[in-house]
Amino acid sequence: MIWLAPNRDEAGKRYETIRIRLIKIFTCRGCNEAEELADETFNRVCSKIDALSDSYVGDPALYFYGVAHKIFLEHLRKRPIPPQPPPPITAADDDVEQEYDCLEVCMQRLPPNQRELALDYYREDKRAKIDRRKALAENLGIGLNALRIRAHRIRLTLQACVQECMESKASG
Repeated sequence: MIWLAPNRDEAGKRYETIRIRLIKIFTCRGCNEAEELADETFNRVCSKIDALSDSYVGDPALYFYGVAHKIFLEHLRKRPIPPQPPPPITAADDDVEQEYDCLEVCMQRLPPNQRELALDYYREDKRAKIDRRKALAENLGIGLNALRIRAHRIRLTLQACVQECMESKASG
């Protein structure tokens, strides 16, 4: 591996240093197969050594560490996820249930237009939510920022109502 160092002995020492470092990295990340993953890292880098030696500028060890990171991510994806038992039911679950009950009551207390806006604003996920909010602002004839402010004010009203409801249930 002349790419690691011009002198063969020096390249061998550099190889060992990088390999030991890779094993430590994989071990610290909780891998039981740290040596195998370090060897796989070297195999992948060596398969591209011809292109690398001509174009790569910098410390070769850094390239190895970058490849090792990708191999670690692959390792995580391949690893089976053990089944998890369902969490035990606790008093906190009762609190959540009461909070939902209070939220339903508070939603009904809102004027119909505010209730609909809140439901529409928090509907959907990811890209669909963004598109929905743009359409909602357009339908209302307001900008996105104005829509965010309205939704925020409604949310503050709901939070205060839910908190008051929860306090009244706790004391009564």
